[in-house]
Amino acid sequence: MSIYSKISEEIKGDYYVQNYPNDGQRFVAWYVFNILRQDRNQTKEAITDGANDKQIDAIVIDDDRQTVYILQGKYLSGSVVDAEPLREVLSSWVQLKDLVRLQSVGNEKLQSKLSEVAAAFEDEYKVSFELITTARLSDAATADLETFQRQLMQMSEDEDFDATIALVDCDELERRYEFALVTDNPQINYTIDLSESKSMPMDIAGTNVIIAAVPLKEAVKIKGIRDGSLFQKNVRQSLGISNAVNKKIRQTILGDKHSDFFFFHNGITAICNKMELEGNSLKLHGLNVVNGCQSLTTIHNCSEAVRKHNDDFVLFRFYEIPQRDRADMISINTNSQSAVKARDLRSNDKRVLTIKKIFEQRYPKGYFVTKRGEEAPADKDKDYIIDLSDLGKYIIAWYSQRPNISYGETKIFDKYFEILFKKSYKAEDIQALNAWMKAVREVWVNANPLDFNEALLAMKAYAPFHHLYAVSMIFAIANKASDRVPTPSATWEAAQKNGKTAQLIKMAGRCLSSALKSAATHATGQEKIFNPANWLKNKQSLTDITATISPTLDAYEMANKSFYDELMSSLQIAPEFFEYRLQAD
Repeated sequence: MSIYSKISEEIKGDYYVQNYPNDGQRFVAWYVFNILRQDRNQTKEAITDGANDKQIDAIVIDDDRQTVYILQGKYLSGSVVDAEPLREVLSSWVQLKDLVRLQSVGNEKLQSKLSEVAAAFEDEYKVSFELITTARLSDAATADLETFQRQLMQMSEDEDFDATIALVDCDELERRYEFALVTDNPQINYTIDLSESKSMPMDIAGTNVIIAAVPLKEAVKIKGIRDGSLFQKNVRQSLGISNAVNKKIRQTILGDKHSDFFFFHNGITAICNKMELEGNSLKLHGLNVVNGCQSLTTIHNCSEAVRKHNDDFVLFRFYEIPQRDRADMISINTNSQSAVKARDLRSNDKRVLTIKKIFEQRYPKGYFVTKRGEEAPADKDKDYIIDLSDLGKYIIAWYSQRPNISYGETKIFDKYFEILFKKSYKAEDIQALNAWMKAVREVWVNANPLDFNEALLAMKAYAPFHHLYAVSMIFAIANKASDRVPTPSATWEAAQKNGKTAQLIKMAGRCLSSALKSAATHATGQEKIFNPANWLKNKQSLTDITATISPTLDAYEMANKSFYDELMSSLQIAPEFFEYRLQAD
């Protein structure tokens, strides 16, 4: 069955038919939901297609990848599409450079999303323009794509605007669809064709090794480059096309010295659990690139130029390394020769290692994950496993009272790291934050037990941190200490002792919902565009949430005095369990 037929069947489902008026929108929604892995509410928020969409069918802002995806979809039963859709994508780029004008002429959905895009630009997010189609480009259109890629990269350099343009045609859709089926438990199995490569198998220290000069046009086909899943064990993901090293790689590929790429490049290190060489086919199981993320992503962004060259090669070192600890050591050591930004090295910071030691000594059944891509041992209790990245987000939401910054890992581990991690944290407080956030996330599920509106559910990347903040503020206000921060372990112990954890989570969720509704109503009254994501990223959301807490407590008192007294008693903690917030803004 062709990918067009598969999509045709899937978009006949109730979700697509009931929420999107035509097959074109349903196709784009299918891509956003299945390939970009947005949930159903986020997908509805992403679609901008319609009258005055200005050649932008959807906008997806991925905070994990620090990327804004601008999508143009062409759902076609035919086999070939011309260059017109590419020109529409390029048109969207030209218009995106003037957000004020675009917002004034775009439709309501586009206006709302563009204010969110502006905030992402302020945080230096990359931009990825994607033409998604169930057909293939004509020969003329393929030539145009290469030209557009060159133009966009040149303009990106000249104007310091980190943007790429990519074609997702029927073949690429098929690959991404197959990979998406196993995304929830990602393990890349890939067979690379070595018929045009120069390769040499060998045994070194009892390890199967294959050294190969692989054509760039073959390397660019490897699964998991675009979404970063190929680089799970790498110390970092792509640094974008504006990075100095990546610029040089791109210049070599697009320049007249492209055939010397092999000699200019140090090579790529790939490890796998098992590999089998059968003739010219190298089967790789559990494939991971531990050194070469920047190179492969840059090569991928020059895909059309790469496919035209038969004499461009890159050195690959394939190692069969089933032992996880050995694989981690290879990843660390193969990346030590190049400069790594501070946030990539925080896992080795002495303050982080101290937290790890303190936490795991206090909770022998627990595990503190410090490295990106690291997995906790199978025998550890999942309720006592915490990730460094998550802890940073929890700390800035609780101790700094800035959940509006929690989504930005870059800010936490670059700009605010010295502030957030200058103090020592008790293991009990780390686990209390972990426990509170687990309790929060239990209500941010599809069943929607707290009846959050769709706008909140579409923002699972941001809103749960505001929910955590609301919990802390309920304790602060109940103890008449709204200018200070309660100790996490003291709040968790009080809630657990009195059996009020679920009630407090529910109350905090209602405060968040009320604050959002009030902010939206206020904006409407002033005839302003209200964007929920921008509200959550702004400190005004904190003021609005705090303002709902006392009225909510008053409503409990009026409705049931005995319950109110019991609740207030459960919220009382000693004055010594409060401190002033960390100034992280």
